[in-house]
Amino acid sequence: MSLQNFITGLPKAELHVHHVGSASPRIVSELAARHPDAGVPSDLERLREFFTFRDFAHFIEVYLSVVDLVRTPEDIRLLTYEVAREMAEGQNLRYAELTCTPYTSVIRGIAIEAYTEAIEDARVAAERDFGLVLRWVYDIPGESGLPAADATLSYALEHRTDALVGFGLGGPEIGVPRAQFQPHFEAARAAGLHSVPHAGETTGPDTVWDSLRLLGAERIGHGTSSAQDPALLAHLADTGVVLEVCPTSNLATRAVDRIEEHPLRAFVDAGVSVTINSDDPPMFATTLNHDYEVAASLLGLDERGVADLAKAAVTASFAPDDVKTRIAAEIDAYAAGA
Repeated sequence: MSLQNFITGLPKAELHVHHVGSASPRIVSELAARHPDAGVPSDLERLREFFTFRDFAHFIEVYLSVVDLVRTPEDIRLLTYEVAREMAEGQNLRYAELTCTPYTSVIRGIAIEAYTEAIEDARVAAERDFGLVLRWVYDIPGESGLPAADATLSYALEHRTDALVGFGLGGPEIGVPRAQFQPHFEAARAAGLHSVPHAGETTGPDTVWDSLRLLGAERIGHGTSSAQDPALLAHLADTGVVLEVCPTSNLATRAVDRIEEHPLRAFVDAGVSVTINSDDPPMFATTLNHDYEVAASLLGLDERGVADLAKAAVTASFAPDDVKTRIAAEIDAYAAGA
């Protein structure tokens, strides 16, 4: 069996993947056809051109244009269920923590109660139909500032479901200091939510340090620039804080210039715990399977090494213990059979 085929069949968990950002051209096409006034092409070939990014700022622009297609609870339910279908059927995912940004839907007119009902209905259906366990991370869109942070915290605390496990911070890092969100993360953590902010993707190690010291981060989204600071790498290794690494995304957004320059190897050599993720896969022309292939190449992994990488994601997840045990056993059985 080739390593590519091994990865395709490998049961996996994913911890850093965005709700709207997982909308494939097939899903976006359907949403664009519902809302032609949004200016997003519904033709699949034109959509591929639409998803070609110049830099991180352009990615945010395109991302928000897709957000604008999600206008009704029915749109949210469709998006969530179809993303789950593609995760399970295309990537052999057994568990995913999907990062949702409810603020961007609520300000477009969807009540948080309807939003919550839509994603929960899709979650239950996805587990029933595809065997995929979904959990939610609600993240603050950093570019929208404190009003978005206040609202996101209220959604998380006042409209919480058992499936909500994490509290995050996304969007641009430049000009969006972490310190302003410290009270929000303290309140979320006090309520039992896990802290999983993005940091160090388009800024330096100081943003990662701030996320650790001010936001109580248990995992760091990306953390790419951590490799520039040996003291930070040592701290991450000593404390067991996990980096959610997204190799292809980092190349697409120019966080790294060449995939060969990606710091994944430096992280592992320093003893930092890492997981492999796809971030916004259709928008970056990637899949979780492909990112595992990239990681295997960067780290020189064989089948057993790739299986261990998959188990690391299960370990770092906030899944219930019985789910962790089941998926880890599936990975071991698959690797032994292969």
